[in-house]
Amino acid sequence: MDSTSHGTLMAFGLAGLTILVLTLALIGLAIGALARFLLPGPDPMSLPATAGFGIAGSLVGGLAGHFTGLGAIPGYVLSVGGAMGLIWFFKRRGAKPVA
Repeated sequence: MDSTSHGTLMAFGLAGLTILVLTLALIGLAIGALARFLLPGPDPMSLPATAGFGIAGSLVGGLAGHFTGLGAIPGYVLSVGGAMGLIWFFKRRGAKPVA
């Protein structure tokens, strides 16, 4: 038996972990961008913030899809919905009155 532990993050190695992080960031950016597109009104936020909301929404939606047993496609819809909900919540929470 070799010394590598399969099934853990250590089995990925540095290159695999880098690819995983970049893939998650790109998927988060796509989901966050779709969520921003579907929400009405301006959303002045940076690309990292969009990716962060997309990743967080994917986590929320993915967990909801997993625990309800809906499957992959509804999980993506829930991911976008989760990102939309987070963007809406933080946009409303930090909204400043227009003078």
